[in-house]
Amino acid sequence: MNREIPVLKVEGDTLPAAWEKAVIATWKDGLDIKTEYDKPSDAPSKDSTMIMVVNDPMREPRIHRAFPGALEDLEVYRQEVVLGIHDHWIKPEEGKWTYTYHQRLASFDIEGLKVDQIDYIVKKLSSVPHTRRAQGITWNPKTDPVTDDPPCLQRIWCRLVKQVDGGYVLNMNTHWRSRDAYKASFMNIFALTDLQKAIAAEISKSLHTTVRVGRYVDISDSFHIYGSYFEDFKNFLKNVSERSFADKTWSSEFAEPFFEDARTKLKKEEQSA
Repeated sequence: MNREIPVLKVEGDTLPAAWEKAVIATWKDGLDIKTEYDKPSDAPSKDSTMIMVVNDPMREPRIHRAFPGALEDLEVYRQEVVLGIHDHWIKPEEGKWTYTYHQRLASFDIEGLKVDQIDYIVKKLSSVPHTRRAQGITWNPKTDPVTDDPPCLQRIWCRLVKQVDGGYVLNMNTHWRSRDAYKASFMNIFALTDLQKAIAAEISKSLHTTVRVGRYVDISDSFHIYGSYFEDFKNFLKNVSERSFADKTWSSEFAEPFFEDARTKLKKEEQSA
């Protein structure tokens, strides 16, 4: 019998609901397969091609308590993706970062020409709301295949849908080459849906009409749980199985003081640079 990478689909009304379903589905139904990063003692990873649908990305609660990271980290990462606060850390010639998602989407360097793909998406959808060409890519075929840390995010795609009561809804898809289902994907989606919100706001200004954030679809070629941290993940499974949804999540309002602490630290970092 042939072994295949399973194609799994999950759906949730909120970000934490969809994310939890996705990682559990991969644990239960994912293929056991080795990775390039395994140590000899590591178990094979659990792997799937995942299609995750978040019906209402801005609906509260937006934060899963069990994502591996601190709330301050979540705000820093959000600003890295949406605002590019650490684009200046890109210095591959010094052995530092080779890219950020913000840099690739908002200032893609093509032989010295800087291309703002976010601006293109806003302008294209403002002029032709139903266009299918409003996308931005990250992959650089000249540099990325040979680097040790190529981008996981490959593409974002946006389209407006006219509403019968006026205004528009912005649908957004993101396509990922590979990502750590448990340790990375929640922060990825939190930041990318905030970028979706920012794009909707800019289009709203351009069209002088309401543009709401619509469904978000997250497609991963390899959505995986590494064998190296299976024991940690089993603790996650135990915790989520014993708690109600309310006890597994936080609202943005709850997180705001932690986000503000992160913003304060970032301001000090900027002033000392």
